[in-house]
Amino acid sequence: MPKIAINIDVDNIERGIEFYCSAFELSVARRPAPDIVELSGMPSPVFLLEKASGSVPFPDGTPRRYARHWTPVHLDFLVRDIDAAIARAVAAGARSEGPLHAYDWGKIAYFADPFGNGLCLLSYT
Repeated sequence: MPKIAINIDVDNIERGIEFYCSAFELSVARRPAPDIVELSGMPSPVFLLEKASGSVPFPDGTPRRYARHWTPVHLDFLVRDIDAAIARAVAAGARSEGPLHAYDWGKIAYFADPFGNGLCLLSYT
């Protein structure tokens, strides 16, 4: 059975480590190269990849930019205590994109990380 790895492009690897370790209680597992770090603490490995703003991900690709952007594939962090998770994310530098929303199935909070990637915090009831 295939496994999934989460790869997140950042423009500064040290700032990426600081944000993701602080916001989501992850830790550095290994550093296979100066511009790559593997974080542990989730069921799937999380890799931060330092890529310069303006670099392209593949030939003829759209240049990377680290302003807020949207993609249909994004990260949802499932948490037990959403209020504590929100406080950690904000303290680490996440930007809130609206109030906490409550639904029959649970709660969701929308954020952007310091690199423009959208992410959500979800707590199921």
